[in-house]
Amino acid sequence: MTSSPLRVVVAKPGLDGHDRGAKVVARALRDAGMEVVYTGLHQTPEQIVEAAIQEDADAVGLSVLSGAHMTLFAKVMDLLAQRDAADIVVFGGGIIPEGDIPELAKIGVAKVFTPGATTTEIVEWVRGNVTQH
Repeated sequence: MTSSPLRVVVAKPGLDGHDRGAKVVARALRDAGMEVVYTGLHQTPEQIVEAAIQEDADAVGLSVLSGAHMTLFAKVMDLLAQRDAADIVVFGGGIIPEGDIPELAKIGVAKVFTPGATTTEIVEWVRGNVTQH
């Protein structure tokens, strides 16, 4: 019996209109054999959580460049908990100050990748830290 690939939703919450990084990460995860759903630009936390649940995602990757990461990540985490989906691993990246990373960890964000992270590093982290459910 073969296991199915990891399912990852990659999302761009908020008003940030720059999605090149999210698309690069989505392609890298796909090329590594994962099933990836990219939700597109300007997604609300509600839309992202709904997509994650509908797609039976194992993980959600959020890309935030707008500076609204504390609010947007917190809302996604809260909504996942409300929907009994807190087992979905949330990771993210973008322009996120180092000082905010411990606060994001406290609310349950599993990993934050800052500028300069390689796609290999991201793929290896997902493989090592996300399990199917």
